[in-house]
Formats: sequence, C-alpha cells, structure tokens
Amino acid sequence: MLEVNKETFEAEVLNSKGLVLVDFWSPKCVPCMELLPHVQELEGRFQGVKFCKLNILENRRLAMGQKVMGLPTILIYKDGEKAVELSKDFSHEDLETKLKEVTGA
Repeated sequence: MLEVNKETFEAEVLNSKGLVLVDFWSPKCVPCMELLPHVQELEGRFQGVKFCKLNILENRRLAMGQKVMGLPTILIYKDGEKAVELSKDFSHEDLETKLKEVTGA
C-alpha cells in the first residue's frame, strides 16, 4: 500500500484517474490495525484499484478536509471524486462488497 500524506495526497489520490482506495488510520486505533491485513489482502485481489493509506495523526488537517470524523474510515475515490465512504462500524466483508460494486467484479 502506498503511504500518502499532505504533500502527496493531491497527486496520488485527487489527480488520479480510476479508482483509489484510501485507508485513513492511526497506530492508536485498534480496529484500524485489525483491518489492515484484510485491506492488504484485498489489494492483491483488486488489481485495477490503487490502494493508499493515510496516518491521520500526521495529517490531521487533511483528514478533516476529507471529512473523516472517526476511525477506521476508508474512502474510495473515482477520478478524484469521493465515491464510497465506509466509516466506524464496518467489516472487511463490507469493504469487499463495496469494492466489487465499484469495480463491477
């Protein structure tokens, strides 16, 4: 997974064509850390999606600008526009379902 931050977010996510998944996480967020291996596993299965992660402790203002109000949060952007938001109470199965919906898999 590509680690993005306030310097690279615009280029890697907002200016990207196609689908970009961003995992907003924190090392202090236990559910985030539990979800991470599942997200990494999905990255290997959804080849047409760019997978990124953003540490909100180091990028608070950016997370707030993307309206991330709780963790874990995963946003999927399509051509730079927010298309899917999963926040707080969701499972890796929910994420896989959303990925299948947006990719047509």
